[in-house]
Amino acid sequence: MEEGAAVTAEKAAESASYTYWVREVSRDAAPLPVPKKIDPADLTNQPNQTHLGSAWNRAGTWEEKNLNKWATDRIKELLVSMGSMEFSGGKAEITEVTRCSGDAFLVTVRNKKRVGYTYELTLKVKGEWHIGGEKKKMKGHIDVPEFSFGELDDLQIDVKLSEDKDVLPQDKQRMSQDLKLFLQPLREKLLQFEEELKAR
Repeated sequence: MEEGAAVTAEKAAESASYTYWVREVSRDAAPLPVPKKIDPADLTNQPNQTHLGSAWNRAGTWEEKNLNKWATDRIKELLVSMGSMEFSGGKAEITEVTRCSGDAFLVTVRNKKRVGYTYELTLKVKGEWHIGGEKKKMKGHIDVPEFSFGELDDLQIDVKLSEDKDVLPQDKQRMSQDLKLFLQPLREKLLQFEEELKAR
């Protein structure tokens, strides 16, 4: 009796395949699919579906692209191109972007493009003012603390002037107030950067 049961189990194992759940094919079972050769003409006649992102991401699921190099170079280029600003008692210009650190990225989610960035800046400035009948030259820095996409209305700057014993504290105060006028053109340049980033 045990031998008969072992032989039946062996036959069942031999007939089983990777579709082990299909024990027997019955008449009312669905027919097996028949392979069909794809005609190249059919592929060219298919409507082109526009999608964002890489060719491998046809479904438009999550895809992130790093834009740090482009963004950093573009911010520096835009800010140095601001030129000089005239004030009631002098003028100043941004000579160099000494620090431009942060991240910029383009994300494709559900076939929709989204961009973003977060940056911090330090800008080197130099200028000259007419104080007490003399021309006084002054150097300093404008620090732009962290700012990010869509938040340029809240942009703030901090002005730090280099130490100069010949300049009185009240004159330094006036120079600092003048340099804070760089806020508006700085905001305009960063808005231009934001628009260019959105167009990528």
